[in-house]
Amino acid sequence: MKDAAAEPAGPYYVLRLYVTGPTVRSARAISNIRKICETYLEGRHNLEVVDISLHAALAQLEQIIAAPTLIKKFPLPVCRFIGDMSQTEHIMLGLGLHEAVGITLSASNS
Repeated sequence: MKDAAAEPAGPYYVLRLYVTGPTVRSARAISNIRKICETYLEGRHNLEVVDISLHAALAQLEQIIAAPTLIKKFPLPVCRFIGDMSQTEHIMLGLGLHEAVGITLSASNS
């Protein structure tokens, strides 16, 4: 019988980060998204890094127009983030992890 405490809490995330070769901006994006994954998604994520200079067809299929671009494939809805992934709060909100950073979302603007 498995220990419930050993089970990761929350949904499993499938993420794909598109970068353009070994640039400073690419390295920064990889580092930033890995920190977010290790901190908030430990044991419940798959992060794939794709170099579009080596895999142009995949980038074209995904309609990548800028890099770095992070695509959250799962859980739905699919979301895209462009940049070096340094805006942690923005990334967290887009990933649906707002509770992890203590952000309250309201249904109304009143």
